Amino acid sequence: MARPKFVAGNWKMYTDLAGAKSLAAAVAKEVGSSSKVQVAVCPPAPWLTAVADAVKGSAVVVGAQNCHFEKEGAFTGELAPQMVLGAGCKYVLIGHSERRHGLGETDDLLNKKARAALAAGLHVIFCIGELLAERESNHTESVLDRQISFGLADVPPEQMANLVIAYEPVWAIGTGKVATPEQAQAAHAFVRGKIVEMFGEKVASELLIQYGGSVKPDNAVTILHQPDVDGALVGGASLKADSFLAIVKAAG
Repeated sequence: MARPKFVAGNWKMYTDLAGAKSLAAAVAKEVGSSSKVQVAVCPPAPWLTAVADAVKGSAVVVGAQNCHFEKEGAFTGELAPQMVLGAGCKYVLIGHSERRHGLGETDDLLNKKARAALAAGLHVIFCIGELLAERESNHTESVLDRQISFGLADVPPEQMANLVIAYEPVWAIGTGKVATPEQAQAAHAFVRGKIVEMFGEKVASELLIQYGGSVKPDNAVTILHQPDVDGALVGGASLKADSFLAIVKAAG
C-alpha cells in the first residue's frame, strides 16, 4: 500500500492576524473537505486558534511550531502540549534547525519534547538535517544517525504512527539551494533504514518522511516523487496560498 503524501507549511515568525486568517482560509477553500494529499499549516503561536477556526470544515489541519515537555509549570513563554491541543492543533514541529542551531536545543531536550507531545496525543513532525560543513565533510549520515538515535530514543513503537520525520538539509533552508532529487532520496532512504533498526520494518515502511529546504512549485515534482520522499515541509513558499497550493498539487 502506497504511503500518502503530506505537505505542511511552516509560517515561522511571519504573518499578522489578518494575514494569517486570510492565508489559512485561502488554503482551506482550495483543499476542500477531502484531499488525497494531507495538508497542515503551522502558524505563529498567537494565531493558532484563529487559524484553526479558519480551516474548520476543511481537510487542512493545524500545527504549532514548538512545545515544552512539561504539562504545566513556571515556564514563562512556553506552551505545554495540552495547550497546543487545546488551541486546535493536531501537529507540532519539534527539532527545526532554527531551534537546534539558533536557540541551542539539544538532542536530549528534543527527545523530551517529542515524547511529551506524543504522550499528550499530538502528532509530531520531527525535524532533522545536516549543516553545509557536515555534508561537505561526508558526515551527513552520521549526523542523521545521531539525531534520530537520540531524538527518538524511548519513543514507544506504537506511538510512531503519530510521528513524521522531516529531513531538512540546513544548507538548503531559506538559501535557495535545494538538494538534488538524488541527494534527497539517498538521505530519506538512510533515515528509513535507521527506523528499521530502531522500530522494525512495519513502522519504517509506514513512516512518512518529508523533505524540507527551499521547496518551491518549480522543484517540487521531481523531489516529491522520489521513492522515499513522502511530502514536504515548506517554509517561505507556504506564506502565499498560490505557491503553497501548487506544491500540494505537485505532491498529488
